[in-house]
Amino acid sequence: MKKTLTTISIFAGAVLLSSCSGEDPVPANPANMPYEVAIDPADFVSTNITGNDLFPLVSGITMIYEGVSDEGEPVRVEVERTGDTKTIMGVTCVVVRDKEYVNDELVEDTYDWYAQDNEGNVWYFGEDTKEMEDGTVVSTEGSWEAGVEGALPGIIMLEHPLTGIWYRQEYFKGEAEDVAQILSLSATVTVPFGGTYNNCVEIAEWNLLEPGVIEHKFYAPGVGLIRVEAVQGGSEYEDLVEIN
Repeated sequence: MKKTLTTISIFAGAVLLSSCSGEDPVPANPANMPYEVAIDPADFVSTNITGNDLFPLVSGITMIYEGVSDEGEPVRVEVERTGDTKTIMGVTCVVVRDKEYVNDELVEDTYDWYAQDNEGNVWYFGEDTKEMEDGTVVSTEGSWEAGVEGALPGIIMLEHPLTGIWYRQEYFKGEAEDVAQILSLSATVTVPFGGTYNNCVEIAEWNLLEPGVIEHKFYAPGVGLIRVEAVQGGSEYEDLVEIN
């Protein structure tokens, strides 16, 4: 059931982790680790899906981020928690729309699907993503849906994060293979909206299909994602500037 599967999917990779005192943990390489989950809809919340303290899913809220792309161009990201739901593998998922603008031009329009299990973990069941140029869709690469063509859901945020472990956030072989490692539970971050946040969870995220590219994301309790920054393979960053 869910409790057992969650434990397996998280801790199976813990033995591969390594870190040095005083330095950031080195991301483990879970590429060769087996990944299997058996989803039971009874293990998931079907109504009043709220997410958890680090990844709220209450509908009607839009979080706005601003920053700079790798090329030095202004970036704006709007993340809307819609009131829509989508049933995937028998599980009720909430729909979150993510729009990214570069120089005020829409370059990516994505619908993400998240579900909350009975323990409070937030799972990622897929995305419908479109890369845009001049208002025209030029690519849907990276789109996937759990239960279709072998794709499996992953965990996007744990109810009780534990420093050092890694876990899969998504799994569609050859298309979507993001993984994450929790680096800290006590990071301090300052962003335009709300000022300074303490006790933030810092997570390294990387795509097994893009070796050498790593992002760090910072989540504030009661708020959610407040900062994204590339730490390897790029220089892009985005900070939370508004919630409406």
